Amino acid sequence: LIGFVDSGLDLTHPEFLGEDGNSRVTALWDMTAQGTPPEGFRRGAFYSGEDIAAGRAPSGDRSGHGTAVAAVAAGRSGTAPGASIAMVKLAGAQTTDVMRAVKFLLDQAEAQGMPCVVNLSYGTNWGSHWGQTLFESYIDQSAQRGRSAIVCAAGNEGSGAHHFSGRVEENGVLDAEFTISTRREQVYLSLWKNFSDEVVFDLTLPSGQSTGPLTEGERRLRFNSVRVSVSYGMPSHYSVSQEVLFLLDGPPGSLDGLWRLRCQGGKIADGRLNIWLPTVEEVTDRTAFLQPSPDLTITLPATALYPISVGGFRPETGTASPFSGRGIQDCAGRTLLDLTAPAEGVRSAKAGGGYDAYTGTSLAAPFVSGSAALMMEWGVVRGNDPFLYNQRVKAFLCKGAQRSPLLTYPNAQWGYGRLNLCASMD
Repeated sequence: LIGFVDSGLDLTHPEFLGEDGNSRVTALWDMTAQGTPPEGFRRGAFYSGEDIAAGRAPSGDRSGHGTAVAAVAAGRSGTAPGASIAMVKLAGAQTTDVMRAVKFLLDQAEAQGMPCVVNLSYGTNWGSHWGQTLFESYIDQSAQRGRSAIVCAAGNEGSGAHHFSGRVEENGVLDAEFTISTRREQVYLSLWKNFSDEVVFDLTLPSGQSTGPLTEGERRLRFNSVRVSVSYGMPSHYSVSQEVLFLLDGPPGSLDGLWRLRCQGGKIADGRLNIWLPTVEEVTDRTAFLQPSPDLTITLPATALYPISVGGFRPETGTASPFSGRGIQDCAGRTLLDLTAPAEGVRSAKAGGGYDAYTGTSLAAPFVSGSAALMMEWGVVRGNDPFLYNQRVKAFLCKGAQRSPLLTYPNAQWGYGRLNLCASMD
């Protein structure tokens, strides 16, 4: 079973039919609909394989993203054309919904007696990117369930200029300038630092107004129609780092202009600061830092330890896609990016019928999901290697990845290289 957490599925597309003409979709949970939710959950509508076969399930996928992703991994012309399919249609981009979806998909596979690959073509910048958030911790725990594997897209933030990295010295000053150009009514800055460091912040608006010194605690300030909320987080049972979250609210267009975040160092033990703006999908690349850092632009939950993290390359030239999220080693020395797959001009199923070309690491991840499913079929289902799942699948995919003699591996753009399933199986 390959499970997807995405925008939905065109159930009528021939890519998702088996050789007998029947649908290979065994479960659909539509979080956007009203109906009977899956057992153990409180909202949405659940449709079984029987419902889908009888035409009692809606086949909507307004954006077409989920249909294209699922067809690459499990379509009749895709990577694993014999796989069973399950889909969770998200109601929004809440990480809690993604966590619920992952649990549902793994439970479905267990109930159906099948090994499972979960494909997450989803990413957010809200988090430390060091594997320490509740979201990443949950995905890690889920990836350790028996007979399963989780594959995550690395995101499209490599060239988005949405990451700023710097070091503030004791009694020193570090400025992070960024522009906002969006019709969104809210933009956030997620800043992460060492909890031991004492840093005072001062945010200057495009109007020239300033929040003044911001220290530990929570502040809510208003500047005409613009509201600025600042919250200092605390270490938790799953994170030793500290988040300082800046929420900027206002009517459409009121946030546009040049902003400056001034960081004044007090007592400093480490001094490293990392700041992220929302993803390109949320605010486009017109909202950006003036002096960005392209590294550590891989999105959550691909930053977690146990999932397989997938970046993208251009098949025609064999070059890394400039937008593909980069995953330098984190503060614990973990390699964040595992390998890459085709991510530009990928031909796949189009919702409503036919085919189209798609671009993004969302299309790279399902190549790896389908490959993992084929490996687990050979190992687990056919009994050739009953423990071929989770980290064992990742290890063989990384070992078999195609590498250039001119580069050192693993690296920020390629991980361990390009997907090569044949070499991994050999």
